[in-house]
Amino acid sequence: MRRLVVNNAETMKTTRSNKPANKLANKLANKLANKRLAVLGAGKIGGILLRAFLEQKLVQPKRVHATVRHAEKARALARQLGITVSTDNRAAVRDADIILLAVKPQAVKEVLEEIKPEMKPGKVIVSVVASVTTQLMEKQLGMDLPVIRAMPNTPCAIGCGMTGIAKGIHAGKEQMEIAQAMFEAVGRVVVVDEKHIDAVTGLSASGTAFIYIILESLAEGGVKVGLPRDVATLLAAQTMMGAARMVLDTGDHPALLKDAVTTPAGSTMDGILELEDGKLRVTLIKAVMKATQRAKELIVES
Repeated sequence: MRRLVVNNAETMKTTRSNKPANKLANKLANKLANKRLAVLGAGKIGGILLRAFLEQKLVQPKRVHATVRHAEKARALARQLGITVSTDNRAAVRDADIILLAVKPQAVKEVLEEIKPEMKPGKVIVSVVASVTTQLMEKQLGMDLPVIRAMPNTPCAIGCGMTGIAKGIHAGKEQMEIAQAMFEAVGRVVVVDEKHIDAVTGLSASGTAFIYIILESLAEGGVKVGLPRDVATLLAAQTMMGAARMVLDTGDHPALLKDAVTTPAGSTMDGILELEDGKLRVTLIKAVMKATQRAKELIVES
């Protein structure tokens, strides 16, 4: 069985850096040292990324301006994080070098129209909005401004995220390195062609929910055979984390690692037969396909 190797002209190698640990990571992190960041939409994923960036000291609090929809929430978040938070998107981007766009797909057009008067050369937009293409954003802005799409997932909150990034037509090496530095601070990064961003959404962004269901089910199985619930949950979670680390650290194909666990006439094979009989494999494949298709449809509804 072969090793798992990324070798695709459309995809650069993945990288990981919870804390910059080498010259390249330090170089990328330094690119953000004196940058001003605007986070438009510090809600779910925007809030997760904002907190992670501050915790990793990727940006200085005094150089961050975030926005939310309601003034009361803005005041609370400002007190909590020690940064400027308002409801004024235009004011937030006025002095910003990097604009992290994290609003709902339906709000993108309105927000871009709002901030358009403040946009000028030297700024870069990094969008984590599902479905909205760089082409649509560039067209809405009506200028040759660098736009980069990123699709992170919620484990970014603990520095263990997975983010796919893709560049728009006006984004160059410098802007891509800035985006890479941002998301390497909270996990791994893979660079893909934009046509694959919806698939990244369906696999790694939505996939965390699929994994939680599998983890919960494994724990329930442990409870069924007599384990205390907390013990069963710990066993399931650590087992899943360990299995994932084996794939990442060894580079071996998952099938090869599975075969190493499966001894002839052993208990694991009986369990695998049950999984195959229940069509777990095809169900997960279909789940990724459905989530990917849904990601493509969101923009149609906006």
